Amino acid sequence: MATGCVFCSIITGETPADVVLDEPDLIAFLDARPVFKGHLLLLPREHVVTLVDLPAELRDPFLEATQRLSRAVVDGLGAQGSFVAMNNTVSQSVPHLHLHVVPRTKGDGLRGFFWPRTKYAAGESAEYAARLRKVLADRDVRES
Repeated sequence: MATGCVFCSIITGETPADVVLDEPDLIAFLDARPVFKGHLLLLPREHVVTLVDLPAELRDPFLEATQRLSRAVVDGLGAQGSFVAMNNTVSQSVPHLHLHVVPRTKGDGLRGFFWPRTKYAAGESAEYAARLRKVLADRDVRES
């Protein structure tokens, strides 16, 4: 873990987050920043700075989790689709590999599912996270 990394502090439990996917090597949670309301963040538990640094054994699980989360925002939040954005070395806001999964509605022009963006109401983020966890759990049961 990198000291001072906000994402590492979520992984260690120092900073609370609405976790949606909790796996041995990966974690996904709702982005709590108001401008990113409704976005999911997926990241490896190991502090990896960029995609090129991702260990080979995590590449398939990372991309597979991206697909699962993208389907879950459609099924769990009623979005019409999803948009995935990966961080890069130029614009990353946190030096930890992270991937955004953005719920989308038709014709929203990349502005996300919850436009206009406002802060979560009390309990709203926990409700969204619970809906997404349920969809992911139901799908896991069906596919096993």
